[in-house]
Amino acid sequence: MQAFRHFRTISRHRHQVIRHCIKAGIGWQGLFHDLSKYSPAEFWAGAKYYQGTRSPNEVEREKFGYSPAWLHHKGRNRHHFEYWNDYNPATKKVQPVKMPLRYVVEMLCDRVAASKIYQGDNYTPAHPLEYFLRGKPRRSIHPDTSDLLEEWLTMLRDEGEDATFAHVRKMVKENKEY
Repeated sequence: MQAFRHFRTISRHRHQVIRHCIKAGIGWQGLFHDLSKYSPAEFWAGAKYYQGTRSPNEVEREKFGYSPAWLHHKGRNRHHFEYWNDYNPATKKVQPVKMPLRYVVEMLCDRVAASKIYQGDNYTPAHPLEYFLRGKPRRSIHPDTSDLLEEWLTMLRDEGEDATFAHVRKMVKENKEY
């Protein structure tokens, strides 16, 4: 039963992301969103630690101190800022890299969809921004990427989904960099 619930949750989330990606102008990219969640390395851990109100990776991380499923996931999905860390030859440290625009757009779509799935009927357009701000002090993300995502999440809260996705779609269409 846990496996079915997990499958239903990740599928609902994925389909919501696809809808958002279409609104944001990256529909084709959205079709490939989170396919690795159906791989054995991620799916069975997700089913085992499924709770329905938060990521199973958090539960796995609490149990072991790390999440093998998350390490697998973030290494294969470019819409996660954690993917964009690399060795900087000048500083000789691993540092965040500025994400390409299309992956920041997918990250926005992912965060909004996750808030909708996990908050259910309690969802408000403020939830994705609140979640983002709670983790901001601990996050290792390129400052420009962080600023852009925060700008869009603030716009979502203040102006709504239609205005935000229209703004993002225009940036994608114009191939604007940030």
